Amino acid sequence: MAAYAGKSGAVYLAIESSTGVATQCIKLNTWTLDRSSDTFEVTAFGDTNKTFVQGLPNLSGTISGSWDDTETKPFAGAISTNGVKVYLYPSSTAPTKYAYGVAWLSVSIEAPVNGAVTVSGNFVAANSWYVNL
Repeated sequence: MAAYAGKSGAVYLAIESSTGVATQCIKLNTWTLDRSSDTFEVTAFGDTNKTFVQGLPNLSGTISGSWDDTETKPFAGAISTNGVKVYLYPSSTAPTKYAYGVAWLSVSIEAPVNGAVTVSGNFVAANSWYVNL
């Protein structure tokens, strides 16, 4: 089992209604993916501890990085009524390991007086995702 540095990670985006291929989103430097599941307590009389059953997994996450005035995909994706295609790669040196799906994306931009202008976004699944990480 290999370990990887995050420096080779990547985020690819495309507007869902477009026929174009998803392309790498420039200047992004962080992404997260949440696959936690709901759990429901089913503890019964006589149990020696609480017991639970698992519900559906969540699929949500974040993207963030430096703002680049030529990169429009996050902002276009945030206003798309069809969602945005998202591909998340932990490392470009392991291209078969990725997560993909259509998501609803919200994007923010921050321009601090004492720092670089950054963009960040939150996404949630719009349909079923393929995850092979």
